[in-house]
Amino acid sequence: MKKIVIIGTIWPEPSSTAAGQRILQLIHFFLENKYEISFASIAIKNEFSFDLESLLIKCTQIQLNNNTFDEFIIIENPTIVLFDRFITEEQFGWKIEKYCPKAIRILDSEDLHFLRNARANAFKNNEECTLEHLQNDFAKREIAAMYRCDCTLIISSFEMDLLQNVFSFPKKSLHYLPMFYNENDRIEISNLTPFEQRNHFISIGNFLHEPNWYAVLELKNKIWPLIRKEIPNAKLHVYGAYISSKAMQLHNEKEGFIIKGRAKNSKNVFENAKVLLAPLTFGAGIKGKLIESMLFGTPNITTSIGAEGMQLLENWNGFVEDNPIEFANKAIELYNNKEIWKKAQQNGFNLIQKNFNKSTFENDFLNKIIDLETHFETYRKNNFFGQILQYHSHKSTYYMSKWIEEKNKNQP
Repeated sequence: MKKIVIIGTIWPEPSSTAAGQRILQLIHFFLENKYEISFASIAIKNEFSFDLESLLIKCTQIQLNNNTFDEFIIIENPTIVLFDRFITEEQFGWKIEKYCPKAIRILDSEDLHFLRNARANAFKNNEECTLEHLQNDFAKREIAAMYRCDCTLIISSFEMDLLQNVFSFPKKSLHYLPMFYNENDRIEISNLTPFEQRNHFISIGNFLHEPNWYAVLELKNKIWPLIRKEIPNAKLHVYGAYISSKAMQLHNEKEGFIIKGRAKNSKNVFENAKVLLAPLTFGAGIKGKLIESMLFGTPNITTSIGAEGMQLLENWNGFVEDNPIEFANKAIELYNNKEIWKKAQQNGFNLIQKNFNKSTFENDFLNKIIDLETHFETYRKNNFFGQILQYHSHKSTYYMSKWIEEKNKNQP
């Protein structure tokens, strides 16, 4: 049996984040293709961490700058190592190269961190995001990690284009793999809560994720007052894991702005809401909340950043608006007009079927892995720039890590 070691930044929390859902999708893919899976992380598990052991996955807590990882990876001797985000490649990639040089190294980018960082900085400075913003330290680190790997999984078609056309990254080392779903993940239309029985607006998103926090502020300060003026009895239920005290201070019953905190079951939240509001002002990747709104038949209003890389805007399951006033107007229209709402709902089902159907992607991904395994030597020879980065990273990280290990040994 082939073996894969997944090194995670954190233990997957599919009930808390889209990133947790994403890594669980990859885990199920490898299980279905008969891989033995070992998951390792330096993070501490919590009550919301998914029970990977229920899937017969070996779980190991690892340490930075500690030779116990060397022993772990030598014993595991994986066919593939998958890094969950570029940071884990920086931390452990050089050890994989040293102790398991023939293991295929795959980086799951989740989303491009440097793109999100660039847009955040531009937004906070009230500037348009330019190439100067994009060429930041995160970009240098993240793209270097991508070069050191044999393949990088990209979740957004926009990000595929950005890497190839702006940063001239070789297409052969990228693989487009968005979040994907089975047909039976979607609720049958006959079982959906009808328009007449749905109430209120919702917002949802992990509060540790900065774009979600700024989206809530956008709702509170600009958009919700306009909606509330036209629909005085409507409420906005704001859901999100890891809610902060500053977020709780936004709660206001009289304004109908209700901070709900963690959603125990996001499916139930979406099924009973009428419209999802997602005024994202910066960010990257594919937005899990928008995918779920389509799966569960809840139309949404979002921004061009929110809809990026997902579909032509005229076929959106709701509306895409960047101006707060127009955003509010379209939200009011969608909330009140049954025919527009039902058309938006059907658009969402069509979008999922066309662009995020599991069967469309799983065979391509499996073929990519087979190609990597079959032409392993060719991939490495053709990635000389990656070899250069691996060489220098290996040397610098090796000596720093050894220095820290020795320092830790000598501490009382």
